[in-house]
Amino acid sequence: MSDNESVLLEAYQRFQETGPEWGGHHLSNHGPMAVEAMIRHGHADSVHRWIDNYTQRLEEPPRGLVPVTEDDWREALGDLKRVADWTTLFHREVAEHPWREVLATWWPRLLPGIAGGTAHGAIRVGHVVHSLLAAEADPLSEPRSADSSDNPYVVELANALGYWAACWTPVAGDPSRRPGSLRPADALAAVPPVADQEKGVPYRLSQLPTTDGWQSALGALQAVDDPEQVPTLLTQLIDATVFHYLSYGHGHAVMLVHASTAPTAVLRVLPALPRELWVPSVDVAWQASAALTAACTPQHAADRADLAVHTDGATMVEDTMPRAVEHGDEHVIKFADTAVDVFARTGDRDALAASSRCVALITLAEAKGRARFDGRTPPK
Repeated sequence: MSDNESVLLEAYQRFQETGPEWGGHHLSNHGPMAVEAMIRHGHADSVHRWIDNYTQRLEEPPRGLVPVTEDDWREALGDLKRVADWTTLFHREVAEHPWREVLATWWPRLLPGIAGGTAHGAIRVGHVVHSLLAAEADPLSEPRSADSSDNPYVVELANALGYWAACWTPVAGDPSRRPGSLRPADALAAVPPVADQEKGVPYRLSQLPTTDGWQSALGALQAVDDPEQVPTLLTQLIDATVFHYLSYGHGHAVMLVHASTAPTAVLRVLPALPRELWVPSVDVAWQASAALTAACTPQHAADRADLAVHTDGATMVEDTMPRAVEHGDEHVIKFADTAVDVFARTGDRDALAASSRCVALITLAEAKGRARFDGRTPPK
């Protein structure tokens, strides 16, 4: 077993003692996602210290209410009060079936509700499946069976699927059978913002049915019907969302991150899915990204001149993830993880600039929050 895998397994075990949310305001536990990204990018030595700090805000796992069964699971979808019931179901599922079989069964059931909880359930699944696939491909990996129900990877997958099921929330519109032909960047640019962005993401998403141009924008992305086309379309979508963040991240510095990390999660899960699920997966990934873009994009882009501090070439790829880890915010870390992937694919330094701006915007948001708490005038 490699040192990195040892740290990841220990990290997953530490998070088994924590609940999926904290703070009473549906704030998701990002710990398992952030540490997976940190370790994959070579920052295993920072993980336990990061966990020590992060877990101070977390809560114990909630208690179950009524078991979820094969007969009534549809009625329990999207009921956050049943999150412990859902995780119990998935722990039973992975104890009785190989993890890939569980994923293939439940992925199409959960996919229509990907946007629930700002897509955190699906994103958490994406990180752990990425780890499972990497462990299977590594000859030095943990020798215990990948399908053992006490394997920390599999336990984390069960917890992630359970959280997704409990958060499950559909988004207005049908992303399949699209008549459009636009490339992802052009389709994303055509997404209309919702009118009222003063409240949280669920409220913003509730405005989509009455947002002029939403359904036509949803149908504008080029359609694919061949699974072979899906990875390319999905990577182009991820690239477009990261570049979009550079110009529009000031709309909601934290929540707009998920327009990028949600399709990234889908991309990372694809190799573990039956190919017949690839096309519906990219359809829903597009819907989630478009919905979060509509919910969090301001009316006006940042002036390019104001972005010079991020775009002038000073941001280097080798500095991007270390800077995110040093900052410590879980969203900064996850966005940097995706931005580095985009830069590796495209060579476009705007991806690194987007990560740099994410650091700056979230730092400012944190300062404003502390100022309000302390009764001081928030910084501008």
